[in-house]
Amino acid sequence: MNINLPIRMCLLVGTLAAVCLTGCQNSVNSNDPIVVTAAPEPETKPELAIVQMTPDGPLFPDNKAIEAGEPIPDYIRKGVEHPVVASLQQRLMDLGFMDNDEPTEYYGDMTVAAVKHFQRQNGLPQDGIVGQNTLNAIMSPDAKYYAVSKGVEGDDIERIQGRLYELGYLATPDLVTGNFGDMTEAAVIKLQQVNGLEQDGKVGQKTVNLLYSDEIKPNMLTYGEKSDVVLACQERLKLLGYMTSEPDGAYGDDTTIAVKQFQARNDLVVDGYLGPSTRIALNSSDAVPNGISLGDQGDAVRRVQELLNKYGYLVAGNITSYYGEVTENAVKEFQRQNGLSADGSVGALTMNKLTGSNVKKAPAKSSQKKESSGGNNNKNNNNSNKGSTSGGGSVIHNSGGVSSLISVAQSKIGCPYVWGAKGPNSFDCSGFVYWCLNQVGVRQSYLTSSGWRNVGKYQKITSFGSLQAGDIIVVKGHVGIVAGGGQVIDASSSHGRVVQRSLSSWWANNFICGWRIFG
Repeated sequence: MNINLPIRMCLLVGTLAAVCLTGCQNSVNSNDPIVVTAAPEPETKPELAIVQMTPDGPLFPDNKAIEAGEPIPDYIRKGVEHPVVASLQQRLMDLGFMDNDEPTEYYGDMTVAAVKHFQRQNGLPQDGIVGQNTLNAIMSPDAKYYAVSKGVEGDDIERIQGRLYELGYLATPDLVTGNFGDMTEAAVIKLQQVNGLEQDGKVGQKTVNLLYSDEIKPNMLTYGEKSDVVLACQERLKLLGYMTSEPDGAYGDDTTIAVKQFQARNDLVVDGYLGPSTRIALNSSDAVPNGISLGDQGDAVRRVQELLNKYGYLVAGNITSYYGEVTENAVKEFQRQNGLSADGSVGALTMNKLTGSNVKKAPAKSSQKKESSGGNNNKNNNNSNKGSTSGGGSVIHNSGGVSSLISVAQSKIGCPYVWGAKGPNSFDCSGFVYWCLNQVGVRQSYLTSSGWRNVGKYQKITSFGSLQAGDIIVVKGHVGIVAGGGQVIDASSSHGRVVQRSLSSWWANNFICGWRIFG
């Protein structure tokens, strides 16, 4: 091995690091410019023998050359902590091999998996170790975006197949094997055809981005269809208290709203489609029935309010899509008049009664006060926040809510990052936020990171500088919980675990919005 190799690698990575975000909080001040200085060429020395490197072998080969500053190891493998790792992670994220996250100096399991996928795609030995060949390939300006096709196998293929099954493009769960075969290729081609993409059967950048987007068109029971299968699903939704109209076999607005509400209550991705997992959950004996109560907001609430108005329990001006005290009182009155337990919540019994044919109308009474819209009753709204928040959502007035949320989040620091995991002992970023909120009594459905962009239920924060402890921060491809004091708690793919870290310039540069839960 040439003794100049570590210096050449350092110059290569240092030059590229000027255009790659390092995200290193311990070694780089985010306010300082990055300065790349080329070290002087050392004297020529005899070549050293190449030391065989294995995954369990020594971290550094027998190369005694020490350059000024922190030397870059000839081989980077699991357990290494070095600034160059941050550049590698950022590059792997840019190329679609890692979930978007603030890069870190730690080379852990998630980085190893990403490197293996890159090596697989580029015909390199899949050892997860970054030597000179892998480093050059990752940092090359000609490096290709993540793409897989027939003949590839791996855990990432299993995840893709799982989503294809959810969307109705793979017919049965036994086809989720981790092997990209003929059936998977046909499913990808069908997805591309339905969604207007080039039909090449490969899962590349456009297809990957489509898989979890709001714009994806499924190959399943969805809006506009009419069949006995839809009718059966509607009847089940009706029994569980989700349908606000009589089942008729036609997949219209009411069915879409009911399906979304069911998915939200049953820990499913909320997309409004009757996909395989939704239908399995719907027909399960463990299906969670509907329950709408104080503080909820959305189309399902509006349907309830419209029905309450129809029978004289709520005036038209209080149809706001927000379940406030006026709606709660109207529900209680409806329940009392119709022989139900007056708890103020719309569960399966109340919904079935409300949508039935034998409903007792409200007795004559005085006019109601105005119902809140949910976004204008925030006691914390003041002039200092103008321009940083927007209406349409509400906060929960709970003085201990923020501290409870942060305490729950901190209790999971160190738990492993696992793609798609929702707790209690492993998480991905959106699963972590979902689990923590539900632990402190906030009934939040599972949303992907992209779903958090438009959740609408809470008060939206549009300025990074206006974030407060307890807010949910949404950045490109990632979400976390603001801990206060310039900190965030999140399930980090780059760290491979739940961490508490600084809200650095990376978060500011990738900021999309925040959501204020507690006020």
